[in-house]
Amino acid sequence: MSTRKSTVEKIEETKVKITQYENRMKQLQQKQKEQDRKTRTKRLIERGAIAESLIPDADALTNEQIKTFLARTVQTEYARKILAGLKMQGSEAAVPKPAATAQGNSVGEPQGDGNGARQAN
Repeated sequence: MSTRKSTVEKIEETKVKITQYENRMKQLQQKQKEQDRKTRTKRLIERGAIAESLIPDADALTNEQIKTFLARTVQTEYARKILAGLKMQGSEAAVPKPAATAQGNSVGEPQGDGNGARQAN
């Protein structure tokens, strides 16, 4: 008897190895998906905590009210400039200084009494 493996045996062994590698690849893909989910969950929790810490009395608002507030806030020209600057710089240091208007207020900023109260124009 020959100790050399026949071509058929080599093919079968190769098929087994392929199956093992495919299974290993699936395991690694699942592990990557799980890690991606954990990373996303962590990011969502952190960003939610940031938003809640910056919105006064956020715990008294519904999710829909917070969503409306954020949507309206982000739609302002001032917010868009800040976001554009952050994206360009890739850093929080990119927050642009507001341009002054004839009244001395910043563009896109509401007029106020300095204590957070808004005054009519």
